[in-house]
Amino acid sequence: MRRSRHVVAVVALLATARPLAAQEPAAWRDGPVFHTFSIAAVDPRTGEVGVAVTTRVPCVGNGVPWVRKGVGAVATQASTRTEYGTELLDALARGEAPDAALTRLLAADSGAQQRQIGVIALDGRSAQHTGTGTNAWAGHRAGKYYVTQGNILVGPQVIDAVAKQFESTEGTPRHLADRLVEALNAGFELGGDKRHGLRTSAAVVVADPRPGMSRRTDGQTVHINICEHEQPLAELRRVYDAVSQTLGYRTLQQYAGGDVFQLKVMLNALGYYKPGETLSPRMPDANLYTADVVAAVDSFRTSEGMGTPRIGGSPAGLVDPETVQRLWAALAKAGKDSAVRQQLLDITMIRR
Repeated sequence: MRRSRHVVAVVALLATARPLAAQEPAAWRDGPVFHTFSIAAVDPRTGEVGVAVTTRVPCVGNGVPWVRKGVGAVATQASTRTEYGTELLDALARGEAPDAALTRLLAADSGAQQRQIGVIALDGRSAQHTGTGTNAWAGHRAGKYYVTQGNILVGPQVIDAVAKQFESTEGTPRHLADRLVEALNAGFELGGDKRHGLRTSAAVVVADPRPGMSRRTDGQTVHINICEHEQPLAELRRVYDAVSQTLGYRTLQQYAGGDVFQLKVMLNALGYYKPGETLSPRMPDANLYTADVVAAVDSFRTSEGMGTPRIGGSPAGLVDPETVQRLWAALAKAGKDSAVRQQLLDITMIRR
């Protein structure tokens, strides 16, 4: 009975407890506030629409960027009214001009002077608003296929840099998300949001209307939201490059080291690598993981029923902990494990 009362008390406590502070950024508690700078843009060649944004408060990607395939993009910031995202995109989808839609919605918004908004349609028509109640420096700039806007910045040079960088990549064979991240970083490097000592966030969202470009029905191809990071633009770039597998996102190399020679000795003893030959740690390429060693590993794994390299399967030459265990087990079964361990004893000695 005592245990039952304890459970009831815990349930009651959980039911009345306030959510943990970490679950919601502090700036959101009285409505989302994203003093920030951003760029919303379209690519007329591909039909891509996108927004990139960064600020010195957490989770900017949860409130500022809005995109819709075949329609356009919206950035709603400062004293952020997220409804502008859907309302403006709905208006564009109905054929309403961006400036007319934005003017109409602002007229009905009592907090209009605390807002900053940028909207661009797929055909390049755009509109922007920077309320007089936004924090200085605040302003916006539009180009042929983009709008960039910011408030509480170190100065106008931030959005000027964003605009210049984005314009410099027009017509180049690059994805819109790639161009947006680079443009935003140009502004970030000049100081961006002038508040310092705070954790920062960044996001990029892109939708592509072309068939087969997205796995989602809404056409979204990119949605990277760095909710909190000391260097959000660098992290945004790292994640983008890693997810797209852009050359340079990882180090490519041919492995070399004493463990490679140990692998050769084990495969040699089992007859998969240079059978009948005596191996020496001083032989040329002794520690280099060469193609013939990869082939020997694959043959061993196949004989062990561990599968063969194929598209979507294990990579060629995979030596994971299970492979090592199987090698020692095979050597033990052949009665060669003790001799191999003796052979490797000196090789694995620590000398530093």
